[in-house]
Amino acid sequence: MNNTLIQLAQVLEQRKEQTADKSYVASLYEKGLNSILKKIGEEAAEVIIAAKDGDAEQIIYETADLWFHCMVLLAQQGLNPSDVLDELNRRFGLSGLDEKAQREQK
Repeated sequence: MNNTLIQLAQVLEQRKEQTADKSYVASLYEKGLNSILKKIGEEAAEVIIAAKDGDAEQIIYETADLWFHCMVLLAQQGLNPSDVLDELNRRFGLSGLDEKAQREQK
């Protein structure tokens, strides 16, 4: 797993021990799942707007925000970025159409 993802995942775990007045992430954890999901929605919308504007720098910036907040969600749910990477690895080399058909069979 990418070292940056590992380090960020560790920091997000550490923030679970901090108080909301000391950490933005701790404040998200304290507010709960709905607040985290709202942030993910906001960040996804900002990625869309940046892409529509064709601003590469802004796309990168907003995607970083989106990934960050998705990682907060993973940590809040007791999951790890490696879980997502494992799923992506499972899909590697699998046709998107085949993968979708497998999901529909479940």
